[in-house]
Order: sequence, then structure tokens, then C-alpha cells
Amino acid sequence: MTLAGKTAVVTGGGTGIGAAIALALAAEGCRVAIAGRRLEKLRETATKFSGSPTIESHEVDVTDRTSVQGLFRWANERFGKIDMAMLCAGANIRHRLMSETTPEEWDDLLAINATGAYNCLHAVVPIMRERRDGLIVLVSSVAGKRASRLGGIGYNAAKFALGALGTSIANEEGKNGIRVTTLCPGEVDTPILENRPVPVTDEHRACILQPEDVAAVALMIAKLPPRAHVQELVIKPTVQEYV
Repeated sequence: MTLAGKTAVVTGGGTGIGAAIALALAAEGCRVAIAGRRLEKLRETATKFSGSPTIESHEVDVTDRTSVQGLFRWANERFGKIDMAMLCAGANIRHRLMSETTPEEWDDLLAINATGAYNCLHAVVPIMRERRDGLIVLVSSVAGKRASRLGGIGYNAAKFALGALGTSIANEEGKNGIRVTTLCPGEVDTPILENRPVPVTDEHRACILQPEDVAAVALMIAKLPPRAHVQELVIKPTVQEYV
């Protein structure tokens, strides 16, 4: 299915997976708006695409419901519709054990990774429901399928919550033409690696997933006809165990 003329809002679109998905969608002729907290990063990503239509940028803090409502209201007015929402905003911290994680860090991780997605869904689902059509991709993690020391207690819990949220809304809104996919990547070479407890070597970065690998999967999902729903999908590096 062609994506020419389709519209998409990509949160966390300034770097990493979000940026790669935005660029891939734009290359297919999709009208794309990228959103995040750092406008300079958004603009930097937007300039990487030289085709038409251009990628548009809009500041948003996914933990702020007023900010999120403003983003999706702006996008709907700007584009006249929202066909797709790619929710890629996420974060992790350096200290990930129960003995190290502070209550404030726990709150932040849940606010960004889980409640932030809820805020976006709360804003965009009614817009899609009105048209009885829409695709939402929640970028989760294998940490939301298999809790591990690597992800940490806050990140693991938030990603498990994200998976439950996606499944619940997919079950509720399928009758309204809305598809929700929970995409669960393994290790990906993105800026989130800077917050690893142990620094990641260049050799390790070279053998794990790249953002464009995850973007290719999101693009495949976006190109499926409305009758086809990918409920959940795991993609991981060949070298990463999944147990």
C-alpha cells in the first residue's frame, strides 16, 4: 500500500528510532511531523530529508498533557487528518537496580515511557475514531517482554505497562478501524545507550540493531492494508539472546 499523501506524527522524532522512522515515512511520500523536547534536534533531523513535502517540527513534552493535546490538535489542523502516530519517546537512567533507583527516577521513567504514551493515545485516538481509521505504533522494548537487569526496574516496568496499554486499546478500538502495534526492539544503537551503567564499545554498537532496521519494520507495518493488524512484533540483534 502506498503511503503517498498519508500523514504521520512521530514523537521522539529528533533522534534514534523516531528520527529513522520519520525519514523513512517521508521518503515514501508521507507528510510527517516530528515532535520532541529539543527543537534544534528536530530541525536537524528535518533537514536530512530534502524531498517534498518537507518534514515539519513541533515541540512537545509527552509528560505534559496540555503540551501533548496541543501537538495533536496542531497536527490535525495542519494536515487535515492524522493517519499514523509513531510513539517513540523514551528514556532510561544510568542507575537501574532497586538499590540504586530513587523514587524520583522511578516517577520520571514511568512518566516518560508509559504515561507519556497514554497522553498521546488520549489525544490521538478520538481523532482517529472520528474517521474510523488510523495506525498507532508504540515503540516498546524486549524489556517489556522479558524483565532483565540490563533494562532496570523502572524501564522494565514502564515497558510492560506500555505493552498492556497497546493491547488494551487495540482490543477496544479495532472495531473503529484503529490498529495499535507494540514494537519491541532489542538493543539498538541510539543515544539511550549513553545512559548504560557500563559504557558500550564501538564493536558492540556495530553488531546490534541500527535505527533504520527498526524503521524498516515500522514501514512494513504502515504499508499493510487496514484489514491486517500486527498486534506485536519483536526484532532483536542476531547476537542478542532472547530468553
